[in-house]
Amino acid sequence: MIINQSSFSKSNTKTLVVLVGPTATGKTRLAIQLAVFYNTSIISADSRQFFKELNIGTAAPTPEEHALAKHHFAGNLSIHEHYNVSNFEQDAILLTETLFKTHDYIILTGGSGMYVDAVCNGIDDMPDYDPEIRLRVEALLREKGINFLREELARLDPEYYNQVDKANPNRLKRALEICLQTGKTFTSFRNQKKKPRNFRVVKVGINRPREELYESISRRTEAMIEQGLVEEVKSMLPHQSLNALNTVGYKEIFEYLAGEVSLTEAIENIKTNTRRYAKRQLTWFRRDKEIRWFLPEAFDEIVGYIEGEVRE
Repeated sequence: MIINQSSFSKSNTKTLVVLVGPTATGKTRLAIQLAVFYNTSIISADSRQFFKELNIGTAAPTPEEHALAKHHFAGNLSIHEHYNVSNFEQDAILLTETLFKTHDYIILTGGSGMYVDAVCNGIDDMPDYDPEIRLRVEALLREKGINFLREELARLDPEYYNQVDKANPNRLKRALEICLQTGKTFTSFRNQKKKPRNFRVVKVGINRPREELYESISRRTEAMIEQGLVEEVKSMLPHQSLNALNTVGYKEIFEYLAGEVSLTEAIENIKTNTRRYAKRQLTWFRRDKEIRWFLPEAFDEIVGYIEGEVRE
């Protein structure tokens, strides 16, 4: 059955449709379909896509995709700007207040679980970073390595250590910064109460069978190379130390440009690390029992589910 929007009674309930899932599953395509169907726009909660200098390696929405549906927060920052999940929560909530004046639905999509959670539930009131402590923690990583950061976090906040992505140096650094800056655990700032929202949240997850997902990751990586990923990363060499560039797709090409690996090896490393990233994303999202999972092609089923939740 082809779903027609007119078949549903209009609801006065303002609804944030949250579309999540691992990388390379087709979230952007589906988000655009939903935005067109509901005559609305998209809030991007993909922290890798915030930066206007990074397009190919982050699979940022293209100008053609922006023309189909406006993507807020995609390409709105420079890699030189300081921006965190707390800033995003404030900006995104302000935007929802504006968009809900003229729309019953807004689509929020992205693979950055912490940023998605910030909009749905609120982020704890983390203290802003202390530049001196940040430099200190970065020096620890540079001089003693990531294992030292893991050991320090396990000592200072064992509860968060058991949850954190231990392969992500940015997460480790930020948690340590908070511990050192405040004398409290990072966990203590994360365990505050859920903030009330004046809109309904309907969560949709999309995923593919593992082999299909891995094949999609492989094809997309090769497409990025064809689109000029190496040249994009080369233009970022003067800024290589910035946090925004410490991410899959860029780190591996930096290694190639430094002569540490061949281009073939770098491409395979991107594929491997992207698969690992997808696995970590799934682990994060599967903890949320409010998410209903679908194949990305199941548009009619997804719309039916959204409308069913709104009518309840």
